[in-house]
Amino acid sequence: MPTHFKGTKKEIDSLNAFIKMTRASESINNRISRSLAESCGNLTISQFGILEALLHLGPSNQKDLGAKILKTGGNITLVIDNLEKRNYVTRETDPNDRRASIVNLTKEGEEFISGYFPEHVEKIVDEFSVLTSEELKELGRLCKKVGMKENN
Repeated sequence: MPTHFKGTKKEIDSLNAFIKMTRASESINNRISRSLAESCGNLTISQFGILEALLHLGPSNQKDLGAKILKTGGNITLVIDNLEKRNYVTRETDPNDRRASIVNLTKEGEEFISGYFPEHVEKIVDEFSVLTSEELKELGRLCKKVGMKENN
């Protein structure tokens, strides 16, 4: 549904693009979240993001993980607390900074995310199957361009 705002062409075009981008993102996130909840015992997208980052990047500083999945310090602490309760991750004090924690996958966490990740990739591929390879590249380029805009 387009905006009903009566403004300049630039304002209307920007609002319409924002609405479409937000609705598309929310639709995909809702379907992926539902899939994670059904397949993974109520695993959240944030929890999945942490496990995926640890699988592909290795042990990481808790603050860096929060930045990677765009979560605040308090929120990332809760996400990691819940992953610890599932025995998917452990935390240890960063030897270079005693105020910081390094998060590691446990054997159980690594087995889980390694086993589930191919299914997740398949779902993502299916979500974007309506686009050609060139459209996927263009969508990625445009999203990166909008996402990297600096505040002036």
